[in-house]
Amino acid sequence: MTPIRLGVNIDHVATVRQARLGVQPDPVELALLCETAGADSIVVHLREDRRHIQDYDVARLRKRLKVPLNLEMGISAEILSIALRTQPDQVTLVPEKRQELTTEGGLDVAGQFDKVQKAVKRLQAQKIAVSLFIAAAPAQVAAA
Repeated sequence: MTPIRLGVNIDHVATVRQARLGVQPDPVELALLCETAGADSIVVHLREDRRHIQDYDVARLRKRLKVPLNLEMGISAEILSIALRTQPDQVTLVPEKRQELTTEGGLDVAGQFDKVQKAVKRLQAQKIAVSLFIAAAPAQVAAA
């Protein structure tokens, strides 16, 4: 896999769509424009609460993009199942708290080592590249 240089996160386009309770603006159309403009990858965060990106967005992106798709996700069984079914090029495991507006802090790998390790192994078994969004704390770096 070639090194990724510019990944464009399109979550906020989906936030606007969800706030309007409609279908526009379409994050997939924006992703295709970004791809045409030279983006090296597209990044989306499928949250458990589905506050912006929806399952169907991930499926449509997977079908239409020519550049790699990086799926940011928590390690819930439901979202892991969607990732395994959708087969993004990369998954970035991130912490997820319903009360936060955007991801704050890093994934607690040290505190949930077995759960994180199991998710990573399942993703890697499907040839999905995995990265972890962690705090720059020695215990987290060692656990990762």
